[in-house]
Amino acid sequence: MKKRTGYRKHKKYKGIYQNITTKRYRVNIKVKGEPRNMTFDLLEDALLWRNECMGNTELYLEKLAKKDKCYSTLREVYYSMQVNHFDTLAPSTRQIWNRRYELLKSIEHLTMNKITPSLVTSWINIEVKKFKEDHYIKSRGHASRCNLYNEINLLKTIFNWYKRSIEFEHEAINLTCPVHKDHKKKAIIKPLPIKSFDIPLEDILTFFDTLPELYSDLSKLQFYTASRIGEVAGLQWNRIDLEKNTMTIMETCQWDMSTKTYVKLNPTPKNKLPRVVHITDEIRAILERRETYKIKGNQFVFHFERKPLNYGTILVNYRTAQRKSKLRCTGTHFLRHAMAKLARRVGGGLDAVIAMTGHKDIKLADHYSKLSSDFQRKVSTDIMDHIKAETFKIEQSKNKVIVIKSTQVKLPNNVISLNDYRAALSFLR
Repeated sequence: MKKRTGYRKHKKYKGIYQNITTKRYRVNIKVKGEPRNMTFDLLEDALLWRNECMGNTELYLEKLAKKDKCYSTLREVYYSMQVNHFDTLAPSTRQIWNRRYELLKSIEHLTMNKITPSLVTSWINIEVKKFKEDHYIKSRGHASRCNLYNEINLLKTIFNWYKRSIEFEHEAINLTCPVHKDHKKKAIIKPLPIKSFDIPLEDILTFFDTLPELYSDLSKLQFYTASRIGEVAGLQWNRIDLEKNTMTIMETCQWDMSTKTYVKLNPTPKNKLPRVVHITDEIRAILERRETYKIKGNQFVFHFERKPLNYGTILVNYRTAQRKSKLRCTGTHFLRHAMAKLARRVGGGLDAVIAMTGHKDIKLADHYSKLSSDFQRKVSTDIMDHIKAETFKIEQSKNKVIVIKSTQVKLPNNVISLNDYRAALSFLR
């Protein structure tokens, strides 16, 4: 066959060509001298149509239907995941995953064996093209998408759960996760904005002073305990023991993701583990101030007119203070990051970070406490100072050796010094 524009000949299988853009496979064969061709998403299907069905499309569809009955669709797997796995997740995580799944709905009708690396690549290319269109970027402005990392990670999570699940054990045993490292490179829509949590302590203190008293105390306690905002907003008086100087981070506020309003009080934090915090003098001062607002029958340390705080109200106050204090960050989570960094710098390692934040995963602790450029500059300067000091010592020791050699070593009888040679030479002239 003449080489087709936009197609690449398959190295292993004769008569099969892959589209360079869409990654789909085109098969060309002759049946009783009559040329036939067909295009497939999967190489596996292309070989089935060519080898077993010999170009018979009806036979191919029949075999394909029998084959696909063995596999569940992505929609069925995700539904089973919601039923059997979502109870172990924090409510906010469930809402986030459901939101990320929206883009995956375009391929949810496919069976799990059809979701291959080439198909994932095609899906990424289509979505990236859509989000790069001018009308989308203009409508979203700076809030337009940067990449598809979250959706790719969710697809990988679904496949990993599918492989571990007993329900799908018989069909998943021969399948592998179709998400590869190269997919993240293809999923980039525009460069990520630079976000830095290297906030000087002076700026954080200014941020506290800019807030009203209620939200100032809330933010200070969040910072001093390196907590999530929901953990501090949901803090209960019965978890505080001022005599023993301890309090337990246990209950957490759950807010609706769309309305940002209070829904209920969850019995455990995001990682399901309570965390005991030592009450320092600064924390005690906050709790003593809040005690004046304590209401009988209401266990919330932070409340507004007996009602738990809404996330929307917290966010508005934080954003106003961030703008006034000229902080280079947004949201409420930056205080947890800032304390994690401070704990690593002062404590000298990830153990100090884990002690403050309560992370179970050391990778997460490392992510939260990435060392700042100031710390890198200090380490770099210290190293160079050390190199200079050692270099000076080495040079000094070399100079001593030279002096010792010049004073102690005697010249042989048949060797004269350079000065004597020059004097003899001038006398001869």
